[in-house]
Amino acid sequence: MGVAFGVRMQRRRFLTVLIATTMVWPVATNGQQAMPVIGLLCSASSRDYAPMIAAFLKSLGEAGFVEGRNVKVEYVWADEQYDRLPALAADLVRHQVNVIVAATTPAALALKPATRTIPIVFAIGGDPVRTGLVESLSRPGGNLTGAAHINVETAPKRLELMHELMPNVKVAGLLVNPTNPLANSVVPAVHAAAGLLGLKMQVVYAHNDEELDAVFASLPALGVGALVIGTDPFFTSRAQKLGAASLSRAMPAIYQYREFAAAGGVMSYGGSIVDSYHHAGLYVGRILKGEKPGNLPVQLSTKVELFFNLKSAKALGLTAPLPLLARADEVIE
Repeated sequence: MGVAFGVRMQRRRFLTVLIATTMVWPVATNGQQAMPVIGLLCSASSRDYAPMIAAFLKSLGEAGFVEGRNVKVEYVWADEQYDRLPALAADLVRHQVNVIVAATTPAALALKPATRTIPIVFAIGGDPVRTGLVESLSRPGGNLTGAAHINVETAPKRLELMHELMPNVKVAGLLVNPTNPLANSVVPAVHAAAGLLGLKMQVVYAHNDEELDAVFASLPALGVGALVIGTDPFFTSRAQKLGAASLSRAMPAIYQYREFAAAGGVMSYGGSIVDSYHHAGLYVGRILKGEKPGNLPVQLSTKVELFFNLKSAKALGLTAPLPLLARADEVIE
């Protein structure tokens, strides 16, 4: 009986292992692959970046991958707390996702040192070579590539446009987020442009809503007659608030996106952030199909758009020069 009992027990163990293996690995035994997982790290919040994520998912679908159907997306939001990005990036890497989307430059800079193997596709508003993300635009090398729109580099041009609108202003303000690494390149570039225009530059800082309110309240005492808003994901998420604040506080200002001008800002000048996320979605699709990120050239959009809010200009007592209006892609009345 001892032998028979032992045989029965071994048979039970074999059947148990066989059943467990079949239950745990149904995809592998059917010759199918597990659903790929995309990690997405953004320095802003899901609410503020909804239009950008929608553009990304749309182009990802064009590449053959539909969220929830044949691909999964794990979203990680820093909610404008940039100091959390390194830890969030490390945690995302530990999950061993198939590819990571870096939404914004701070997110990309946090992800680059976190992994050299997982492909990273960025969507940013500055020069990825200058910020050290890739070696070159044509052959990025390594595990990073993506799409960029020129907005950091257009900050001096935004100052020039404000000077064209308000040539009598002697002191211009520059608003930057001190926690954003891009501030280190924006401030000296705008300072240099101010010197060429004969303007004094007053730099002001904000990285949350309370500081934004304090900045606008402090500008008259600083003698600031016009404000240039530097490139930053937090400012992008508050574009409408910034536009409305500039109008209500009678502080002519310029930012990079149409939403700012539509909400009351006098002007906006910059590249299309939605286009970058569209390109990023296409690249993620290509990488999921087997292409290497280092072989995919960075998609750099050099197109910039100028939007002018004529209604706000009149409310602030400003007369728009006809040559400036003629160059606008859209005049908001």
